[in-house]
Amino acid sequence: MKNKIIISSAVLVFLTACSSVKKIEEHTMEAIPNSLDLQTEGKQEAFTPITLSTYFNDPQLLALFDKVVNTNPDFQIVQQRIMIANSHLKRSKLAMLPTLDISVNASGTRFGDYTMEGVGNFDTNLSQNIDESQKIRRDVTPNIWLGAQTTWEIDVWGRLRNKKKAAQQRYFATSEGMRLLQMQVFTDIADLYYQLVALDKKLLIYTEGFKVQELAFEIVQAQRATGKATELAVQQFGAQSKNILAEVERLKIEINGVEKAIQSLVGEFGGSVERGADFLSNHKSLLNQNIPVDTIIHSRPDVAESYFEFLATNADAKSARAAFFPKLQIGAYGAFNSFSLETVFNPGSLAWQLLGGLVAPVFSQGQLRQDLFVANRQQEIAYLSYKKNVITAYNELSLFLQQVQSYDKVVDLKKEEVDFLDRAVSVSNDLYLTGYANYWEIINAQKSRLQADVDLINYQLESAKIIVQLYKALGGQLK
Repeated sequence: MKNKIIISSAVLVFLTACSSVKKIEEHTMEAIPNSLDLQTEGKQEAFTPITLSTYFNDPQLLALFDKVVNTNPDFQIVQQRIMIANSHLKRSKLAMLPTLDISVNASGTRFGDYTMEGVGNFDTNLSQNIDESQKIRRDVTPNIWLGAQTTWEIDVWGRLRNKKKAAQQRYFATSEGMRLLQMQVFTDIADLYYQLVALDKKLLIYTEGFKVQELAFEIVQAQRATGKATELAVQQFGAQSKNILAEVERLKIEINGVEKAIQSLVGEFGGSVERGADFLSNHKSLLNQNIPVDTIIHSRPDVAESYFEFLATNADAKSARAAFFPKLQIGAYGAFNSFSLETVFNPGSLAWQLLGGLVAPVFSQGQLRQDLFVANRQQEIAYLSYKKNVITAYNELSLFLQQVQSYDKVVDLKKEEVDFLDRAVSVSNDLYLTGYANYWEIINAQKSRLQADVDLINYQLESAKIIVQLYKALGGQLK
């Protein structure tokens, strides 16, 4: 009667605890606006998915991308993490299968004459119901066990299934993390690459400017000899020449530094970086395409990684909830078990057992509740991180597309400015030779044109950097 009361009380406590377990908080995929607040002209075309080779169509830059995949240590580290995540996934799958252990045990025991086993063995040997082969050695009693045993947890409540799902989602998240790293490194290299292109163009501008300035310096020196120019004009033109020459040397130092930064990313020791002479500019068609915002944003590796992590934490929470319910376990073994070596493989030594049972947590309910609480909070954190990444991704995409449009206009205006200043320099030279302009006007005209040329390169570089970031914002595919 007392045992029945204890058992009934334990069952009641267990059922009450299970019924009070809170359900898992569920979230859905974040809704995203369809529009990007862009000013488009005419009918929008269908969106064409972008890839690394079609978006960055510079052969030298693509060659750098190929190098970095094989040599960058960060890539290799993430590849190892993907292997670890895949191992966890395989392990979670195997956890749902029955275990099978094969074992061989042998022991020898000397039972005392005043022990239950010793007396029992003595009496057994005197029994008329056993034959000679069944008699037990009393000096050292052997016990030999050779067989296999298996256990299997029937996943009634989904505890193991959700562990498997969590491992699977984390494997996907790790793969997206690899893609995110690749995309980040690719965009870093592209940024540095177009910095080199810009520096090359600036170096060419200053080199040509130095030649023009040197020619002007020689002309002024000749005019001073004939009294048509003053010593002040000679010194001013000479100072301007040295200023341009110093900028040439500074640009060479900067070019070397950017080359070294690229070589560090691709894992090379020294050398020069092969590059083209043009900026990235194959973005015009994107501005008139009907971009599927939701699809694009959820294809971004940063958003996809956080979404898979959210799904993994949701599965963790469900697995933690399932831990409150009883585990249904089935076990069995079959073996040859004998107390003599001669009879180990005798058919009479064959033994087997089949058993099943329910294991229900009772006094560990408090610990399980805390595990569930933590799992729910981790799920909420993962969801908020995913939501934050979605909002950031949407605003980045909208911002970069708007900036691309704006910089197109700025670059066009700067080109027109350069054209005006080119004509101004030509006019100032003619006026100076005819006496209608002084040397200050020539110097200022040349300075203005030189600065306008440099400003144009800077704006083209900024535009190229935004187009590079736009590739990442569009969730560009790597193949």
